[in-house]
Amino acid sequence: MALLEKSVGFRKTKSNALFMNTARMMQYALAGFGMIERKGGKPLDNSKFENIAAVISYIEAHLHEKLSLETVANAVCYSKYHLHRMFTDTVGVTLHDYIQRRQLTEAAKLLVFSKKPVIEIALTAGYESQQAFTSIFKSMYKQTPAEYRKNEVFYPLQLEFSLNKNPSAPNAVSQEIFYAALTDIPDWMNFVSLVIDGFPCLDWDSHLEQVKLHIQQRQALMMRDSSTIIGAAAFSYQNGSIDFLAVHPQYRQYGIGKAFLDFILPLLSGREVSITTFREGDKADPGQRAEYQRLGFAEAELLTEFGYPTQRMILRPEKEHDRYE
Repeated sequence: MALLEKSVGFRKTKSNALFMNTARMMQYALAGFGMIERKGGKPLDNSKFENIAAVISYIEAHLHEKLSLETVANAVCYSKYHLHRMFTDTVGVTLHDYIQRRQLTEAAKLLVFSKKPVIEIALTAGYESQQAFTSIFKSMYKQTPAEYRKNEVFYPLQLEFSLNKNPSAPNAVSQEIFYAALTDIPDWMNFVSLVIDGFPCLDWDSHLEQVKLHIQQRQALMMRDSSTIIGAAAFSYQNGSIDFLAVHPQYRQYGIGKAFLDFILPLLSGREVSITTFREGDKADPGQRAEYQRLGFAEAELLTEFGYPTQRMILRPEKEHDRYE
């Protein structure tokens, strides 16, 4: 998870019912000031990003239908193979997983903020039976739909993906890390809505307050491609922990996680560094656990944080030299 503060989700209140609209508005919120100089490099063919944006728009317009790779490919006139590869490379998850996460997120919202029967919600989410819906819902949310409804706490697995339609080529992105300022908070929260699939049970208001605190203590870092945040991290001198680490899905092949880790480790003065993430085999994990292991983190104790099963991962100082071998 690597959350600044993991807490309960969104309680069933009038203001919280507006979360999805608020999050979407934040995706189009104030663009930050670009703080990275572009280096030389060949311009990208950005037409594929326009095409993926069209695919996402189609999915959003048909969320309450039974969707599949074949259905979407036929609708946008692509081969299944080409669409699968292009979507996965761009969004960071397969089209199947994206659709599933989006439909389950909408179903979870209905469970908390409506009185519709579970079977009706299951059908709306594209499932043919309540049993099938309950099985996949529990594997992702760690609660049955009935339990989730009773708890009256909503959190999203996946919000609508918002692409950077004009990214720089990999060799043109300057991996300059800088300390976040309070003026960066709107962009930070916009970024969180994009990478929220890696942070179950995120409490939006608590996270915002913790971001402010980390910024004031110079323990919050960012990286940009022009005005787009492509990575963010927050850490604690006191605890020797990385409390938040996320990379924009379009830039996950650029080595940004390693760049942040290389920046943070010297600041923690050779201490053991910890981070928390999904447990092994958690179907809700978008690949975060494997990325931390690739960066050299090793398994530590199992945890349950605010009702969600997690695991602490640690990076020992003596292991730093071979993290990337």
